[in-house]
Amino acid sequence: MAGDSRTNAAEFTVSEISGALKRTIEDAFGNVRVRGEISGYRGPHGSGHAYFSLKDDRAKIDAVVWKGTMGRLKFRPEEGMEVIASGKLTTYPGSSKYQIVIDNLEPAGAGALMALLEERKKRLATEGLFDAERKQLLPHMPKVIGVVTSPTGAVIRDIIHRIKDRFPLHVIVWPVRVQGETSGAEVTAAIEGFNALPEGGPIPIPDLLIVARGGGSLEDLWGFNDEALARAVAASHIPVISAVGHETDWTLIDLAADVRAPTPTGAAEIAVPVKADLEATLAGLGARLKASTTRNIDRKRTALRAAMRALPSPDQLLALPRRRFDEATTRLGRALTVSTERKRARLGAIRLTPATLARRIGEARRNTERDMSRARNALSGIVRERRARFARIEARLSPEPVARRNKRAAETLEGLARRSDQAIGIRLERLRAKVTQAERLLATLELSDKAILERGYALVTDADGTVLRRAAEVTSGKELSLRFADGVAGAIATGHAASPKTAPKPAAKAKTPSGQGSLF
Repeated sequence: MAGDSRTNAAEFTVSEISGALKRTIEDAFGNVRVRGEISGYRGPHGSGHAYFSLKDDRAKIDAVVWKGTMGRLKFRPEEGMEVIASGKLTTYPGSSKYQIVIDNLEPAGAGALMALLEERKKRLATEGLFDAERKQLLPHMPKVIGVVTSPTGAVIRDIIHRIKDRFPLHVIVWPVRVQGETSGAEVTAAIEGFNALPEGGPIPIPDLLIVARGGGSLEDLWGFNDEALARAVAASHIPVISAVGHETDWTLIDLAADVRAPTPTGAAEIAVPVKADLEATLAGLGARLKASTTRNIDRKRTALRAAMRALPSPDQLLALPRRRFDEATTRLGRALTVSTERKRARLGAIRLTPATLARRIGEARRNTERDMSRARNALSGIVRERRARFARIEARLSPEPVARRNKRAAETLEGLARRSDQAIGIRLERLRAKVTQAERLLATLELSDKAILERGYALVTDADGTVLRRAAEVTSGKELSLRFADGVAGAIATGHAASPKTAPKPAAKAKTPSGQGSLF
C-alpha cells in the first residue's frame, strides 16, 4: 500500500548515524593538507586549545589545534594569515559539523610571511618605534652585559669567548628558546625582566643587552618578528644590540634595537672595546702627559732663570741702605760729642750768686703784683657792666610798661570798633539807597511783569506750562491757564483762531507818561 510506513530500510539512532559519519570521514580523510586563510582566530582558549576557521573565496571549514600541538608549532597563527594546515578531518556530533584537527601548521610560502612582516613593519614605523631619535648611545666601557639567547647553542660560547679575548667583564645569560612558538614571548619576558631588576639587588643591572641567535630561514627567525618583542625592545631603558641571524637576515627586533650587529660575534665586538688597545692608548696618553709635564717644568725653570738674571743680587739690594746706615752712625757719634760740648759750655757760663737770685725774685714779685692789680680792676669793670645790664633787663621786665602798652592798645581797638560801626552803617545806607533807586527805576521803566499784569494784561499758558504767544497756537477745547496780577484762572478755548490775513489790526499801543512804549 502506498500509505504503509513499513520498509526494508534499516533504522539508526542519531548517535549511531553520527558515529557512522565520523568513522567514514576519518577513514576517508585520515591525513590531509588544507590551504586557506585563518579566520576568527582569538588566541588559545583558557584550556590551551585554539579554535578558528580556514576559508577561501567559496567555502569555510572549522579548525582546532590542541594544547599539546600549540607548543610544537614553529610560529603563532594570526588573523588573516594564509597557511597550509596538516591534520585529519573529523566530525563533532554535538553540532553536526565537521572540522580539521591540525597537527602541523606552516605559512603558505615565504611570500605570505613577508607580506605580513611588511605590514607589521609599516604599522610599527608609523608609531615611531624605529625612529633614530629613540635610539640610545651604547656605553663605552660597560661593567655588566646581559645576553638573551639559548644557553646550549654556539652563539653564547662565541659571545663569551670574544668578550673574554677583548675585555673580560661580568656576563649575565638569560636562557630562552630562540626558535618555536614561544621564542618571541620568552625573549620579550627576558628583556622586560632585565629592565625590572632592582637597583642594588643581588643581580646587578646590565649596562647593555645583547639579543643573539644564529642564522636560519624566515620561519626559524619568525619569533624575533613578534610585535610584543619589538615594543619591549623599543621601550627598554637599557641599550639593546640585536644580533639575530646573518648579515643578510633582518627582523623587526633589528629595527627596534639601538644597534644592529651583523653576527653575534660582531655584537660582542661592538659591546666592548679591546683591552690591549685601551692599555696602549692609556700608555700613549701617559707618555704624552709625562712629556708635556717635563716640557712645562723646563719652560718654567728657564723663565725663572731669566727672571733671576734680570733681578739684582741681595748684596746689590742692601749695599745702598747699608752705606746710609754707616754714614748715619758716623754722624750720630760726632753730633753727640758736639751737643755734649755745647751743653757743658752753656752750663759753665751760668753764674748762680745770692744777689742774682734776690734780684730775679724781686722782679718776679713785682710782675706778679702788677698782674694781680690788673686782674682786680678787670673784675670790677666786668661786675659793674653786668650789674648795669641786669638793671636794664629788670626795667624792661617791669609790669608798669606792659600795663601802659595794653591800655594804649585797648584804646586803639575801641576807636577802630567805633569807626568800623560807622563805616558799616554808612555802607548799608548807601546800598539801601541804591536798591530803592533801582526799584523806582524798575517801576518807572515797567520792567516788572507784575506791573504789566497790574495794568490789565494776562499771561496765557497751556496745560504743560508753555507760554502761548499766537492765537494760531490755540485750538478748540484746549485747556488754558490765565495768570492775572492777583492769581491764576483756568479756561477752555471755544473757537478756532482767526487767519492771520483776516485778523483785525491791533490798535496802537498807548504811550506811557514817560514817553516810552510798553514791552507787551
